[in-house]
Amino acid sequence: MNNNSAKSPMIVSFGEMLIDFVPDVAGVSLAESYAFIKAPGGAPANVACAIAKLGGNAAFIGKVGDDEFGHMLADLLKKSGVNSDGICFDKDARTALAFVTLKADGQREFMFYRSPSADMLLKESELKLDLIKQAKIFHYGSISLISEPCKSAHMAAMKAAKQAGVLLSYDPNVRLPLWPSPEAARDGIKSIWDQADFVKVSDDEVEFLTKGDPKKDDVVMSLWNDNFKLLIVTDGPEGCRYFTKKFKGKVNGYKVKTIDTTGAGDAFVGAFLQAVAKDPNLFNDENKLKEALMFANACGAISTTQKGAIPSLPDKAQAENLIKEAK
Repeated sequence: MNNNSAKSPMIVSFGEMLIDFVPDVAGVSLAESYAFIKAPGGAPANVACAIAKLGGNAAFIGKVGDDEFGHMLADLLKKSGVNSDGICFDKDARTALAFVTLKADGQREFMFYRSPSADMLLKESELKLDLIKQAKIFHYGSISLISEPCKSAHMAAMKAAKQAGVLLSYDPNVRLPLWPSPEAARDGIKSIWDQADFVKVSDDEVEFLTKGDPKKDDVVMSLWNDNFKLLIVTDGPEGCRYFTKKFKGKVNGYKVKTIDTTGAGDAFVGAFLQAVAKDPNLFNDENKLKEALMFANACGAISTTQKGAIPSLPDKAQAENLIKEAK
């Protein structure tokens, strides 16, 4: 655990943590894959690890199975320097698994084993609310909204954070196979849309949520809500676009040799939230915002150069080097 993290403002991530099984060879289907590499994953957990790797103060709240994989994940968070006081173990349900297909370009498809998995069974009574109330930022996705009792726990956690004046950060992380239907996904994701201070969506997610062209700013702005301080659209290797009440713009990405895009968005979000925790005034200062997004883009890019989400997360020096080289 680094010494800064105790003093810097805390960011609490809420949601799922699971094991991704990634084929050892890219560009083949699950059926054709011969061997799989076991990679810890789950977007909110990835974000917590990204923050800790950059020297920030991160905590994770969620539930895993009381099984070898669950304990392995909890240990990994601790080793990564993440506060794991908010992790519960379920005696009856297993830790979730996902089999991930890597296409030749590093993009991926998912097949999930969650019937039901431990993360879906987190109850409101198991929430560490004191941890949430101490946070500067409370970060979550939409997978925890899919089924009860986890959905009620999610809503209660958000409410507690909001009442304590904590900033709410939302990255929907659309995973269609997990929802009953695309319509259910759209409705579920949008059901808490107006609560967030800060939302990050990918260009693909903009297309899914709006059924419009994500390259067009007016399409993106149809997702804007006046409660937002900031809306970010990530455009993969192209970088990202930002929209606030006062200004909007684009920050270019970095060219790297991409192997696996799993967790790139989480590396980006972790880096950005770390900057916001240090300076919440970012939302009003365009130059500071662009600087933070440049750093976040670099972290996202570096994380695609290795397999698996958590092992490929960069530290501060790696990101700064990439920015320097690009200049």
